[in-house]
This record gives sequence, structure tokens and C-alpha cells, in this order.
Amino acid sequence: MTFYRRKPNRLKGYDYNSAGFYFITICTANKFNFFGNVINDKMKLSIIGQYSQNKWLELPQHHEGIELDEFVVMPNHVHGIIIILDDNSTKAHTRKQLLSVVVGSYKSSVTKLARESESEFDFGWQKSYYDHIIRNEKTLINMREYIQNNPLKWSLDIENQKANIIDKNYYSKMIL
Repeated sequence: MTFYRRKPNRLKGYDYNSAGFYFITICTANKFNFFGNVINDKMKLSIIGQYSQNKWLELPQHHEGIELDEFVVMPNHVHGIIIILDDNSTKAHTRKQLLSVVVGSYKSSVTKLARESESEFDFGWQKSYYDHIIRNEKTLINMREYIQNNPLKWSLDIENQKANIIDKNYYSKMIL
């Protein structure tokens, strides 16, 4: 029996309770286009895509010590910038990293709503998520631009072109 060890995604030794800006990418299982599709360079959300967007916007209501910056829900992933504030409210998360708690609760709440919907497919996420610690203003500006321009670049990505063909029947039923 062969066991594969997953490469750790988090920066070793970094305190993800630290105040700062964090760029996050969360992908759906098998990069399936659950959230809708990009049409004429604009994201058209499915019902599950709307759940995803609404739950993202609600995050600060459920987690003290965070704010949201730029974000976008794409057909098979979400990009966003989460700001952990420099105050005492993050002290309660000393055992579990606040960023992981926020992302985990987000994924869980979207999954619950998606599975309660009338979707013919079983919604799921890829394990874990990608993060990038934003350490300066230039990187913050670049990340914001990347998020804003993501729908414009969707059709240029070969992987997404293949996914559009496979998922076409699904998201055409799910678009509001």
C-alpha cells in the first residue's frame, strides 16, 4: 500500500492570526463549474454561485477581527483578500489559525446550502486552499487587479475552455 504525503500549503512557522492582508484561492472539487460561467467577460452566477458570493460577504459577521477586500466568484473557484485586523479579537484563535477557521467555515456553509439546493450534482471543494501573504502595497495592488481581471482572462485559459464544454449542460440549468 502506498501512502502519499500532501505538501503543506501554509508557510511553516507563520502565525496566520497575524494582522495583515491574505490572498486566498478556494477551488471546487475537480474544478467543476458549480458557480456559473463567464459570458461576454462577465461572471454569470448560478444559484450555488450566489450562495458562494453571499456567504463570502457574510464572513465578517461571523468572525471577529476580519474585514474583506476585493473578491470574485469564478465558475470553479473563489479569489479573495481577507484582512486580519490588528486588535485583541484574534487572541481567541491562538490554538487554531484564524485564517483557516474563516476559510473552513466559509467552505462548510457554502457546502451546506449547495447540498440543500436542487442540484443534480454533489457539490464539493478541493482539499485545503491556496494562500499568499500580502506583504506590501505593490503586491496588494497587483492582487486586486488580478481578482478584478479574472473574468476577462477566463476564456484564454485552455483548462477552462475544456471545462466549459463538459459543464455546459449543468450550468445552463443553474443560471438564474
